[in-house]
Amino acid sequence: MSKQQGSPPVDLTTDTPCCPPLAQRRVPAETAAMLAPAFKALGEPVRLQLLSMIASAEDGEACVCDLTPAFDLTGPTISHHLRTLREAGLVDAERRGTWVYYRARPQILGQLAALLSMESTPASGQ
Repeated sequence: MSKQQGSPPVDLTTDTPCCPPLAQRRVPAETAAMLAPAFKALGEPVRLQLLSMIASAEDGEACVCDLTPAFDLTGPTISHHLRTLREAGLVDAERRGTWVYYRARPQILGQLAALLSMESTPASGQ
């Protein structure tokens, strides 16, 4: 198998799309390996709901104290799901006193959205 023209490393911290949408070109193996953990993390309904709650929070962040009561799950289970989201790079966490506040990482969410986009771009474009 031949490698694709020496693709540069993927930078998930930028707003520039990492790669063309799936419908336009095959995703390089290195890019797929970097993005797969985020997609895997979102493959669990509770984690998808948690990310939605965090991303849509009024101030752009949510306290674990506000997230836990929304589910019929134990605190340790919610913490496990939040840790999975954090390890996948989907959220950042900041401890303030006894509580932890979570903030979505819009850059990686934008990368995932761009990859799944079905919109076509001009062949001569970017």
